[in-house]
This record gives sequence, C-alpha cells and structure tokens, in this order.
Amino acid sequence: MSSAPSRPFAFDTEFDADGVVVQASAWKPAKRSYSPEEVEMLVAQARAETRDQTLAELAGIQTMALSTIGQALNAAAPALTQIARHHREQSVELALAAARVVAAASLDRFPHGPLQAALEALGQEIDASPRLVIRTGELTDETRAQLEQLCADAGFSGLVAFRDEPGLPTAAFRLEWADGRADFDADNAFARMAEALNSALASEAGHAEHLIEGRP
Repeated sequence: MSSAPSRPFAFDTEFDADGVVVQASAWKPAKRSYSPEEVEMLVAQARAETRDQTLAELAGIQTMALSTIGQALNAAAPALTQIARHHREQSVELALAAARVVAAASLDRFPHGPLQAALEALGQEIDASPRLVIRTGELTDETRAQLEQLCADAGFSGLVAFRDEPGLPTAAFRLEWADGRADFDADNAFARMAEALNSALASEAGHAEHLIEGRP
C-alpha cells in the first residue's frame, strides 16, 4: 500500500535576534467557512468579473463582425456601383420614353405649338426682317392662314412665304429670315436630350463614354 509523500512543515517566518518578525510567513490556511456577507461579496465579485469578461468577448466579436462587414462591402462596392449605374440608365430611358409619348400626343393635338413658341421667342430678331420663310409639311390653305395669324400675333409685319416640305415630321418646321434661321424636329430634340443625359451620367460615373449605347 503506497501513501502520498509527506512534506515537512516549512517554518518560513524569519525572526531577528531579539525575536522580532523580520519576514512573515506567506502561508495562509484555507478558509473553510464564510459569513453571509462574505458570500454576497464573493458572488457580486464573480458577477462583475463574468460581466467584464463577457463584455470584452462581445467587443472582440463586434470588432470582428465590423471588419467582416467592411470587407464584404468593399468586395460588393463595384457590383453595387454597377447596379446603381444601370438603375440610373434605365430611369433615363423610362423618362425619355414617357416624354416621347406625351410629346407625340401633344404635337398631334397642337401641331403648331412649337412654331408659335419659336415665333414668340424670336419676335425681336425677325421683327426687323422684311421677309420670313416658313418651311413645314402638309401645307393647306387652312394651315397657311393659321401660320400667318401666328406670325401676326407674334408681331411680325413683313412678308410671310411658305415652302411645303412633305418629308418633315408632324410639327417640324424651318424658319429662315434675313439674319438667321431656326428649326425644330421632335426626333432631333429628343436625340439632343438623350445625348445631354448620357454626358451627365458619364461625367457622374467618372468616364466619358455614352452609357446608353445605340439609343437616341
């Protein structure tokens, strides 16, 4: 039968020649009973230590999570940028398509609206001209009378000459006077609008290529 090796008692308290303690012993007997107050204090201390440890672990987990999210965002940024760019392009296409529908309906109902607006805007420029040439499609006697009235309403008192241009679309026209000319074509107007919007989108994206390839 074997037994645990015995350990001799160590007298580690040092005394001087007069019996005064120079160095007290570090040995302390194990405490085997606690008062209710001591128990509450130990429980509170354990709770505080557990709470601090848990908070430290949560802070570490949060830091790792934020780092993972940052890496994911950096990886997804090009795709998100591409999606946002496509969304803007599609929004432009939808807006232009809707504008074309509204404009077509308006021009069918008021085919001389653009010409009237042009005459009003150019009133001062054409007022001094002795002759104004209006080129437009599908000229009839009624159309001529309406256009002459538009010129008179705009303040033009010179001679109005008409040139029938069957190839011009509805509401399209060309004005010619002594010092200049002006024209309107809905298709050309929308093409210029699309080009301006393309340039704006390209500038925003940091490059100069057209973003709506092959679309007017």
